Amino acid sequence: MARRLELVVPEDCAGVRVDTLLRKRMGLSGTVIRRIKWLEDGILVDGARVNTRFVPVPGQVLSVRLSEPERRSGVVGADGSLDIVYEDADIIVVNKPAGLSVHPGPGHWTDTLGNFLVGYYQRTGQEADFHPIHRLDRGTSGLLVSAKHPHAQEKLKEQLHTSAFVREYLALCDGVPSPAKGVVDAPLGAKDGSLVEQCVRPDGKSARTHYQTLGVAAGRAVLHLTLDTGRTHQIRVHMAHLGCPLTGDFLYGVERPEVIGRPALHSHRLRLCHPITGEGLEFVCPVPEDMARLFEAEKFDAYLL
Repeated sequence: MARRLELVVPEDCAGVRVDTLLRKRMGLSGTVIRRIKWLEDGILVDGARVNTRFVPVPGQVLSVRLSEPERRSGVVGADGSLDIVYEDADIIVVNKPAGLSVHPGPGHWTDTLGNFLVGYYQRTGQEADFHPIHRLDRGTSGLLVSAKHPHAQEKLKEQLHTSAFVREYLALCDGVPSPAKGVVDAPLGAKDGSLVEQCVRPDGKSARTHYQTLGVAAGRAVLHLTLDTGRTHQIRVHMAHLGCPLTGDFLYGVERPEVIGRPALHSHRLRLCHPITGEGLEFVCPVPEDMARLFEAEKFDAYLL
């Protein structure tokens, strides 16, 4: 079923064209309008197709299609397990397991979160596509939100790196940060000679990570982290820059398969404003089994959440 947004034209909008109503009253961008205006049922007034120059009268119902009849992402649908935390007609929030890539790419064209979401939409008959808002590294577990249509994606991306969209992480690191609480403000960029690694470099992109030490035991620390920016491997590189790489981080620290088989990083809390209703939403996800075992072993039971 198509996802639509409706507006009963108010009295103070007499003489206002459809394109202005779509932008000013319904919050659609020019890009979204250009994509949907060519659809047979893209823009309707009282059920009849109109163009963007049409001037409706107060009391008429302006209806716009938000979802697209064809999936443009190019992501191939595939069967796969999804831990759905929240879902409605506009967004879906999932608990991503460690070891699952978010975006299709070389070596992983059909076994990523994007593939599993598209497959889920196909199986459930939803006119939705993969429109990611942010990303998690393959080894990182936890909460991630994806939009179902371009309008929701644009509205959520406007919130990124603002107080309206907050991502909170729990991590375990080797070593104890000093000071116990602070901000790592260090630009990040690609490491010369590497296709994967990032590093702190003066000509990199600005990156800020807030951290707070929640507990210390056996030479390790439990950290609470939030991001002002969302650079590739940001938390991992910044903690290594402090001399406290994440436990199990094979790329920026020491690989510890006997302890944990991936960097000990979990996206445990997500706050955002709904892209259509504006309602504040908050989700919390406990640490998965591998981190829970590690927390218990190090006597960090209080932070299992």
